[in-house]
Amino acid sequence: DKAVEPENIKAVGGDDSDSDAPKTKKSKIRKGDKVEAKFKGKGKMYPGEVYSVNRDGTYDVKFDDGDRDKAVEPENIKAVGGDDSDSDAPKTKKSKIRKGDKVEAKFKGKG
Repeated sequence: DKAVEPENIKAVGGDDSDSDAPKTKKSKIRKGDKVEAKFKGKGKMYPGEVYSVNRDGTYDVKFDDGDRDKAVEPENIKAVGGDDSDSDAPKTKKSKIRKGDKVEAKFKGKG
């Protein structure tokens, strides 16, 4: 069904286990997430976006000012905008469901 209402859908598997993606203390950071990170591990946190999640557990971050760091350590990065406050978007019980996530849904709102 292409028009499943948010209240009729839920994520499957509890922790959204991606064996390739490293786990973080608070939530899993994924490609495309808005973050704050320390550039080259120094100084203050700067806003940016995760360009890729590296196999060694580091992150490739493109900062809003145009700089890029290809190996940000997990302790030097944090997700921002945790609640994704889109006033039009309905709220779900768990985290945001993304393309590729395994889900269970009620077909045509039944079941």
